[in-house]
Amino acid sequence: MFLKMPTTKFTAGSWDKIARLQEELRSAEAILVGAGAGLSASAGFDYSGKHFEENFPDFIQKYGFQDMYSAGFYPYRTLEEYWAYWSRYIDINRYCHIPRPVYQNLLQLIQDKDYFILTTNVDHCFQRSGFDKGRLFYTQGDYGLWQCSKPCHNKTYDNEVIVKKMVAGQKNMRIPSDLIPYCPVCGAPMSMNLRADNTFVEDEGWNAASGRYRDFLRQHQGMKMVYLELGVGGNTPGIIKYPFWRMTAGNPKAVYASINQGEAVCPPKIEKRSICIEGDIGKVLDAL
Repeated sequence: MFLKMPTTKFTAGSWDKIARLQEELRSAEAILVGAGAGLSASAGFDYSGKHFEENFPDFIQKYGFQDMYSAGFYPYRTLEEYWAYWSRYIDINRYCHIPRPVYQNLLQLIQDKDYFILTTNVDHCFQRSGFDKGRLFYTQGDYGLWQCSKPCHNKTYDNEVIVKKMVAGQKNMRIPSDLIPYCPVCGAPMSMNLRADNTFVEDEGWNAASGRYRDFLRQHQGMKMVYLELGVGGNTPGIIKYPFWRMTAGNPKAVYASINQGEAVCPPKIEKRSICIEGDIGKVLDAL
């Protein structure tokens, strides 16, 4: 299969690193992928600029919002307006098409290997792109799930059907009142299943995925591993970045690889067994 040629002008040193990463991926016994927001950004999910302006012109005009993410934290006066904003937000980031095939290209690269995905992303792009659900751990939640806002119980609820109704039925930045979701157990308003505070629900599915991740780590101790970090920044380094560094340091057969736009770094202790590539993830995957 012919791959699209990258438009990035890689330096000779970058091509050397890409060739080295190709060989490490080829010879690895297993691959642990750690994915952050930079991966989805490369796939076309931009939370500001044109994408934001086209989908939220009314909210921008009323409140002067600058980006989609920060607007989600605004204390809207009514639940009708809150869910008018969030239903659009969920729809375009969770249920609409993925703009660029970055996730699919990653799958082609690792699908014949023993792999596992650890991600802080909540847009469900891995599963939507064909990755095996049993090899995924979404640590921070999912735009496609709701939970009780209290929370009174550890269960989450799929929201696609109601979100679509909210998007279709909203007028003047408000949804119909009868579409406001309430907890079926205690009657409190529902909220997003996103790790923003100590109310985050770790449901049965979350705990099962966490167990599979622990099993993967235990089963591959001491093996020839590639810890492939994609687009992970400094917001939550304790979930992916620091553990990847620590596990690489503790396994002389392991290699740490980071592909990132401006944040591809590693500590000196593992520098000789690290491959840090600066650049757009999608273009580097094309090159691979």
